[in-house]
Amino acid sequence: MWVQLAILVVAAILSYALTPKPQTPPPDQLSDVSVPTIEIGKPVSVAFGEVWVDDSNILWYGDLSSQAFSPPGGKGGGGSFS
Repeated sequence: MWVQLAILVVAAILSYALTPKPQTPPPDQLSDVSVPTIEIGKPVSVAFGEVWVDDSNILWYGDLSSQAFSPPGGKGGGGSFS
């Protein structure tokens, strides 16, 4: 019984360790990010319960700008994030 349990644990560890990790590169530009937009005359969908809506109608979606960031004080500098 202990041998079978040990084999099961070793097989589970090997299975987890050898599983290929997905390679999804981060978006390079803001144009690579898909953001829903509003269109005049587009019908508004009504969903009941838990459903996934691919083309939702969004009026405003934050400030879409990107900036390079380096923490003040170098490595582990512990500066403020303002």
